[in-house]
Amino acid sequence: MFEANNNKPFIFKGKKKKYAWCSCNQSDNQPFCDGSHKGTDMLPIVFENEKESNIALCGCKNTKNAPYCDGSHSKI
Repeated sequence: MFEANNNKPFIFKGKKKKYAWCSCNQSDNQPFCDGSHKGTDMLPIVFENEKESNIALCGCKNTKNAPYCDGSHSKI
């Protein structure tokens, strides 16, 4: 769905539904979980988007507001 890029957020038009954001950075389906965390102590962040709107999900995995981008990538 998205090209892997840890230096900027994944921005997309979110639908009104649940999403699972990958927190381990191992998913081949970034920024979403594909189960690659199995066998680690990492878990995805599951969140429900309340309305159709643009979403900026963290790509660098350093956000303090997971799963949303907080600009941490600009400090890497």
